[in-house]
Amino acid sequence: MTRHLVLCRHAKSDWSSAGQKDFDRPLNPRGHRDAPRMAMVLKNLGLHVDLFISSPAERARTTAIYYAETLQGDAGAILFDEEIYEASPRILLRAINALPENKYTVCMFGHNPTFTHMIEYLSGAEIGNLPTSGIAHLEFEDMAWAEIGKNSGVLAHFEYPKKHYGDEQE
Repeated sequence: MTRHLVLCRHAKSDWSSAGQKDFDRPLNPRGHRDAPRMAMVLKNLGLHVDLFISSPAERARTTAIYYAETLQGDAGAILFDEEIYEASPRILLRAINALPENKYTVCMFGHNPTFTHMIEYLSGAEIGNLPTSGIAHLEFEDMAWAEIGKNSGVLAHFEYPKKHYGDEQE
């Protein structure tokens, strides 16, 4: 059975509060606009998400809530994993390899540069950068989560706001 991993970079965050901790940065107005739009893009791909996992950083948490509400109508369905915030690719891969085997489609919310590196590592695709609010859907054919590693998946979808909404993003 095919496994689906959807890596979602948090939406655009607000840098206007001087001295605010990185962990606590909220979404800016563009982020609040893009997150629900991109959640609809994912919904239109027809995937049924079994599990939402997010960095607990405010911008990732808020992005995950938009997706959970759009895709399942329940923001309480999100599991927060502190290791995703500031995770190295090795730590993120460990989290992916430890996903429950009874979950086939997992949506994970986090940060760059780790998410970009992980997409390229797992699929061999060269995307260069996962933009804010970007979505990378990876497919793994007939594999357990624990078996996923370098070049084991296929990048099925690479979606981001400018692709869908063009110059409106500026």
